[in-house]
Amino acid sequence: MNVFIVTGATAVGKTDLSLYLAEEYSGEIVCLDSRQIYKEINIGTAKPDIEMQKKIPHHLFNFLNLNEIYNAFKYKIDCELTLQQIIDNKKTPILVGGTGFYIDALIKGLTDLNSDDSIRNYLYNYEKNYPGKLGILMEKIDKKSFNKIHKNDLKRIIRFFEIFINSGIKFSELKFENKPKYNYKIIVLDRDRKELHERINKRVEQMFEDGLIEEVETLYKKGFNENINALNTIGYKEVFKYLRKEITYEECKELIKVNTRRYARRQIIYFRKLENTLWVNISNLEIPEIKEKVKNYIMRGDFDA
Repeated sequence: MNVFIVTGATAVGKTDLSLYLAEEYSGEIVCLDSRQIYKEINIGTAKPDIEMQKKIPHHLFNFLNLNEIYNAFKYKIDCELTLQQIIDNKKTPILVGGTGFYIDALIKGLTDLNSDDSIRNYLYNYEKNYPGKLGILMEKIDKKSFNKIHKNDLKRIIRFFEIFINSGIKFSELKFENKPKYNYKIIVLDRDRKELHERINKRVEQMFEDGLIEEVETLYKKGFNENINALNTIGYKEVFKYLRKEITYEECKELIKVNTRRYARRQIIYFRKLENTLWVNISNLEIPEIKEKVKNYIMRGDFDA
């Protein structure tokens, strides 16, 4: 049974293709985004709109509270259970999102390693007080992981130390399964960089118009901040700084744009390492052409399209 994965950098346009696949192949959409799984954060995570969720069944969106501990191993368990339920109902699962660690969990498998909020919060505060120190320490502990994890990818750096402190296992020594449970058909959407950056900037502007500040302000009043893993993410951590008057409104908006573009770049670097994928640069293609490439890939396994 085929399971589609529609992925690509943030703001590339994954939603439209996933909707087409769902309609064409009697599909149901499953979240592949490490932030859209949480309740209460909607605008900053660019969740699918309510109308789309009504039109096509959606799974694993909005099912966790903000302070719940969750990781890629738990996602793998929840996701594979969901996929099997969809398949049993004679429907086609369509995973949509850009979280690389979740893709790794499904394709390679992961060792069951628990998260620890107290350790994570300590490490975030340590990095805040001593910028760059964790990277230096990681290089001494595990040079192989240091060379693979981008110096600005704080989330993965924190996860490296969380695993190492809890288990003594280096990230590069984690044991992975070799065979995925399902036959994943991975479609990576891409755009010309200038166009992608323009789309990112436009999305950020739209988020502010839709009430991103008010969304984060509501969370702030409830006592939440970026020390919670779910909120230590682009779009939220910058607004928390604004609410604490550490940066201006315009600085907040620009910082989100810059950080999102950097994140998109890291996503693209990761996607290039995936094997047996269909890459589609949709900048210069009409919708029928995109559909035809995807259809050929699905029907023939045309990885060179």
